[in-house]
Amino acid sequence: MLRSCAARLHALGALRGLPGAARPPARSPGPARRSLFLEADFHKDSSLPKPSWSKDMRLLFDQFMKKCEDGSWTRLPFYSYKAVQNVHDFIAFIHGSLPSTAKLVDKEQLSQAQIFTESFKDGLGFEYVMFYNDAEKRTVCLFQGGPHLQGMPGFLHGGAVATMIDATVGMSAIKAEGLVMTANLNINFKRPVPLCSVVVINSHLDKTEGRKLFISCDVRSVDETTLYSEATSLFIKLDPEKNS
Repeated sequence: MLRSCAARLHALGALRGLPGAARPPARSPGPARRSLFLEADFHKDSSLPKPSWSKDMRLLFDQFMKKCEDGSWTRLPFYSYKAVQNVHDFIAFIHGSLPSTAKLVDKEQLSQAQIFTESFKDGLGFEYVMFYNDAEKRTVCLFQGGPHLQGMPGFLHGGAVATMIDATVGMSAIKAEGLVMTANLNINFKRPVPLCSVVVINSHLDKTEGRKLFISCDVRSVDETTLYSEATSLFIKLDPEKNS
């Protein structure tokens, strides 16, 4: 059974991952057009540098921004989504794709929801930015895990690492095919990640078979000499015409 929405209307910001959606869509004049997505706060791009970012995080960010200058790489902005409007549109879409699961969605609770990775104050939880290379079908996430993500003392909780792996491979799938859901995610944890350190999550679209997308990734230290985790994943492209 499909287990989670990898995009998280994210995927942690699904709009940023859809083909041609490098920035928030402008509002057109005239009657408001109904949208699948929840209303976004377009005034805050949380993928930009913050005071909480470490020196390593800033250095890597600057290096990738340099790569973006020739157009080979693109920074994927992230805008926080507020479930205050268009909830009915979202529910209608889910009913078309996963009717039995959609019956369990509480519309009132959805209106109070927020993206998991944005649930911590700056510097305490998930600090990250993603870059995408279309020619290579590759997504890179620069991730700094804050002190509130501790598992074993001094190290990141494995679930926090898994969250960012899912977000990164999910973004690769979104950029390739639009809205997707995680069908399978296999992670091999090689070494624990030190708390508050910076890691590079590198994901790549390996192949597609119909609506199936196979994506792999690894998690490495800033200098790429330490391998922390490896993962393989299977995503399914959502099709409202089929009951997946």
